[in-house]
Amino acid sequence: MRKYDSYKDSGVEWIGEIPSHWEVKRGDGFFELKKNLIKKEDLNGLQIYHYSIPSIQEFGKPLLEDGSTINSHKYEVKGNEILFSKLNPRKGTITLSTEHDKLAVASTEFVILKPIVNEIKFCFYFLLSDGFKLYISSLVESATKSHQRANPSDIYKSKILLPPRKEQIAIAAYLDRKTAEIDELISDKKRLLELYEEEKLAIINQAVTKGINPDVPMKDSGIEWLGEIPEHWEVKRLKYVASINDEVLTEKTDEDYEIEYVEISGVKNGIGIVETSTYRFKDAPSRARRIVRDGDVLVSTVRTYLKSIAKVESPPYNLIASTGFAVIRSRKINSDYAGYLFYSEPLIGEIISLSTGVSYPAMNSSQIGDIYMPIPPLPEQQSIVRHIEAECDRIDTKIANTEKLVDLLTEYRTALISEVVTGKVKVT
Repeated sequence: MRKYDSYKDSGVEWIGEIPSHWEVKRGDGFFELKKNLIKKEDLNGLQIYHYSIPSIQEFGKPLLEDGSTINSHKYEVKGNEILFSKLNPRKGTITLSTEHDKLAVASTEFVILKPIVNEIKFCFYFLLSDGFKLYISSLVESATKSHQRANPSDIYKSKILLPPRKEQIAIAAYLDRKTAEIDELISDKKRLLELYEEEKLAIINQAVTKGINPDVPMKDSGIEWLGEIPEHWEVKRLKYVASINDEVLTEKTDEDYEIEYVEISGVKNGIGIVETSTYRFKDAPSRARRIVRDGDVLVSTVRTYLKSIAKVESPPYNLIASTGFAVIRSRKINSDYAGYLFYSEPLIGEIISLSTGVSYPAMNSSQIGDIYMPIPPLPEQQSIVRHIEAECDRIDTKIANTEKLVDLLTEYRTALISEVVTGKVKVT
């Protein structure tokens, strides 16, 4: 990309040099600060468009909501405004508002700016640039707090660039086009990642319920969720090939004994344990009781729709699971085969179907033990595990390469915006 003919020092450290014909001015000369507060009680009975931080982060737009569910005061949003979140500014939660056919409101965590000099799209991209977000973040007093808040005046009065309006329009149009192209590429790659995960799951489903030999004779298993299985396989209840909840912490446990505790939200199906919390026994939740060993399988017996299932590998010696899990320990079955079997969609579907309750569906451990399982001969179980691991390793390599590409595209998008809005490259 081309550069401008000449540059000058902007006088702003994070911006550096700018094209010689551009200007730098304070934001309060560019923006009107909008703060029309609407009380929560005035929203009752209304259908409103709500610019909340979660909706902008996840969907990039407001969600239509019942005003009766709003539990805090809000700012009115008129449209054609920039909403910049002062909460955790490094995340860059920023959006452009549009005109709506109903009342629109925004969280008071947003600073609402109405450009009066610059083109709104150019201002939007400038505030979205990584340099601006880093600059505002640097002004937050504590960088260690999980909920950092920028001072609205720091955002409102920051130095803003002022290119000629014709260039602002060209820059905004260029970035609209280029970011749309990059976003489409990123979306395609993320869909590819989903397909890779679906492929892995299909491989697991097929291998643990039908085997890996497509030519083997089949028979009816007699189990509705399982269907046909290889003729030489057996079908047994889980309790005959594995034990459930073998070990628990008793009330006699030393109150200062340190544990690594995993609860339902700390487990993701297909991934495993993603989060634990450290407690002394006396401070731990009363449900922190199930002792977990290497090779165990954790199966959630509450909120089973979450599919919180984990094959445990090399856990810390003091790993303790919630009593909301059944801890399954293989006795007459390969532990890795058992783990993959519980990852399979047909078995997960059976577990969910056996759960009772609407808002908090659950089942007990004895119901888990009574579930019928397909049991190949032990050597075949080991072959199935090797097959799954080899296939999943192959796909994981593709996943890693695709994730790297997504990261590079995201970095390129960020860099492109910053380079263009600060005049480091020329747009015509």
